Amino acid sequence: MPIELKLDAEKRAEMGKGASRRLRRAQKIPAVLYGGSGETVSLTLNGPQVTRLMEEEGFYSQILTLTIEGKKEQVVVRDIQRHPFKPLVSHIDMQRIVAGQLFRSRIPLNFVGQEELMRTQQGVLQHEEIDVEVECLPQDLPQNIEVDVSKLTIGGSIHLSELELPPNVTLTALSEDTGYDAPVVSLLAARVAEEDLETTEEAADEAEAEESGEQDDE
Repeated sequence: MPIELKLDAEKRAEMGKGASRRLRRAQKIPAVLYGGSGETVSLTLNGPQVTRLMEEEGFYSQILTLTIEGKKEQVVVRDIQRHPFKPLVSHIDMQRIVAGQLFRSRIPLNFVGQEELMRTQQGVLQHEEIDVEVECLPQDLPQNIEVDVSKLTIGGSIHLSELELPPNVTLTALSEDTGYDAPVVSLLAARVAEEDLETTEEAADEAEAEESGEQDDE
C-alpha cells in the first residue's frame, strides 16, 4: 500500500551555494514552489522524508500535500536536480495545483499482458515510452495508464492514439496537433532486436574510439 504523499517544508531565507551546501550537510534539501496565484517561495525540505517518498512511483507524477509552516498546498514535482556523481538530491522544483484549472503532468505507463504475449509470440518487447504527458483537472489525474500488450504480433506497435485514457484526460502530444502518432511499445522479431543491439553497441564503440583519438591529439 503506497504511503500518503505528504511533505513538510520551511521557508528559506538564506540563498546561494554556500547556504545550500550547509542545508544538505544537515540532511535538508533546497526547493522552490511557484505557480497559481501565489508568489514564488524558496523552501527547505526534510531530506529523509523526501528519500522515503521518492521510493513511491506517485511522487514523480501525483499531487502531493505540501505543508509550509502549518499552511497546506496541493503541488506536483516539476524537476529534481541531482548531484553529478553522488546519490543525492540537490534541489526540487514544485508547482502549485489550482482546483478547477487544467494542468499537465507526466504519467507512467503500466504495461500488462506480457506473460500472455510471450506464450504466443517469440519476440522482444521494445518500450518506446515509459510515461506520457497528460492534461486534466486535478481530480481527474490518473495514477498510471494501462497498456495491454497481450494481443501484439511481430512487427506490431501500440500508438498514442490507441491508449485507453480515463474520462476527462487528454494526451498533450495528440491535442497539440503535431501530426505524429508515436508508438509507445513495439514487438520486434528476436533477430531484429539483436541487430538493433549490435548497431547500438557498434555506434557506442565508434564514439568511444573517436573521443579517445581526440584526447590523444590534444
